[in-house]
Amino acid sequence: MNETEFQFILQEGEGFKIEFKESLKNIDKEMVAFANASGGRIFLGVDDDSKVKGISITNKLKSQIQDLARNCDPQIKINLEKFDKILIVNVFEGKDKPYKCKNGFYLRVGANSQKMTRDQILKMVVDEGKVKFDEQINKTFNFKKDFDGNKFEEFLRKSNLSMITSVKQTLINLSLAKIIGKIFFLNNAGILFFGKSKFFRQNFVTCVLYKGTERVNIIDRKDFNNDLISNYDDTINFLKQHLKLQYLIEGTGPRKEVLELPEEALRESVLNAIIHRDYFDNRYGVFVEIFDDRVEINNKGKLLFDRKNFGKISFPRNPLLFDMFHRLGLIEKVGSGINRIKRVAKERGLKIKFEIDEFFRIVLIRDTTPKTTPKTTPKTTPQKIVELVKSNPHLTKEELAKRLEITVDGIKYHLKKMRGTIKWVGPAKGGHWTLKKKT
Repeated sequence: MNETEFQFILQEGEGFKIEFKESLKNIDKEMVAFANASGGRIFLGVDDDSKVKGISITNKLKSQIQDLARNCDPQIKINLEKFDKILIVNVFEGKDKPYKCKNGFYLRVGANSQKMTRDQILKMVVDEGKVKFDEQINKTFNFKKDFDGNKFEEFLRKSNLSMITSVKQTLINLSLAKIIGKIFFLNNAGILFFGKSKFFRQNFVTCVLYKGTERVNIIDRKDFNNDLISNYDDTINFLKQHLKLQYLIEGTGPRKEVLELPEEALRESVLNAIIHRDYFDNRYGVFVEIFDDRVEINNKGKLLFDRKNFGKISFPRNPLLFDMFHRLGLIEKVGSGINRIKRVAKERGLKIKFEIDEFFRIVLIRDTTPKTTPKTTPKTTPQKIVELVKSNPHLTKEELAKRLEITVDGIKYHLKKMRGTIKWVGPAKGGHWTLKKKT
C-alpha cells in the first residue's frame, strides 16, 4: 500500500471489496461477508465518510482481530497490514462457504454486508456441494407401491452383484436407503434408478433433431423421463439413429463401420450430463440436440471447482449416481471423463468445445466437408446383407454383424432402413429372413 493507492481508495469510498471502520465493532460480520463473497479489505481507522481517524495499532488489537477470525465458523483466513495509523485487514475469499459469525451468516452485496436469508444460505450450501441431491432421504416416496423390483434385479445382473441378503438390506449396503426410526426410506438416488413413477419432474432428457444449424425446423423429438439407466440408453439410441455411419480404416486392418462422431465421446458426454446436473433445479432437464453441423449436450450445473482445474480433477455433484454408473462399468472410478472425450475426439481429428457458466454444454462438431465419390463404388452394407441372407436365411443379427465386421447396432440400423425389402419370419429362435421379390 502506498499513499497514492490509499488516497484513491478514500476517494472511491466503500464498495464490494472495501469497508471502512472506526473500531472493532461488528468487524467479524464484515469478515464473514467478505469470506462468503469474493474477499475484500477492511480499513480500520477510517469512518463511513472516508475521513481518516486513525487507530492505536497494538499487539493486543491484532490479537483480538485474529481471535475474531478464528472464532468464525469455519475459521476465516486473514492477514494484517499496517499503513501509517490505519490497520488493513485483508480477508480472503473462503474455500469452505458458507461462513458464520456469532450473529449469523452475512454476504457482501455492493457496498454493504447483509444478513443472509434462509434461501441464500441454502443456495450457497447447494452451490458449494455441501448438500447433495442424490444423498437426500426422501420420505414421500412409497417404497411398497412405487419401487420397481425388475429394474433393481436388472441392475444387479448388469453390475455382477449377487443379492445375498434382502432387497432392503442390499439397497442399504449400496448407500441408496436408510432405516430411520424403524422405517425404511430410499434416498433420491435410489428413486432415480428404481422408481416406477415419474417421481421427479426434472428427471428427463429431451432429444431433438433439427434441419439446418438453427433451432427452427424440428425433424424428430423424443422426451425420455424414465429411470436414469433407461434415459441413458434411449438417448444413446437416438444419437445412433440420427447420426451418419462411416467407414474407418485402422492401419492395414479391415475397415470398420462407425458413427461419424466417436461413440465413446457421445457416451461420456451423455453420462456427464446425467450424473453431474443440478437436480435441485426442477425447471431443467438434459438436452441433446443434433444440428447439421454439430451435436450439443447441455445440462444445468456450474463447476464445483475453479475453472483452471477443468479436466484435471473429477468432483461429482452427485457421488451416489456416479458410483452406480461406475458399478455398471460405464465410467472409470478415477480420472476425468472430459479428458477421455478430448482424447477420442483428437484421435478422429474432430473438434470439440466446452461452454461453462450456469449451464455445462459440450459441443461436438460434425464434419460437413463434401465427400468425393470414388471411381469404383463398393457394395453397400444393405447389398451385403441381402447376399448373406440369400445364401443363409437363418443367420441371426449377431451373425450378420460378425460377418460384416460391424456392430449389432449397425445391423439393426440398416435393417430398419431396409424395411419393405427384408423381413424376419417366425420366432426369434428358429425363424428366417425373407426377401421381397422385385416386380
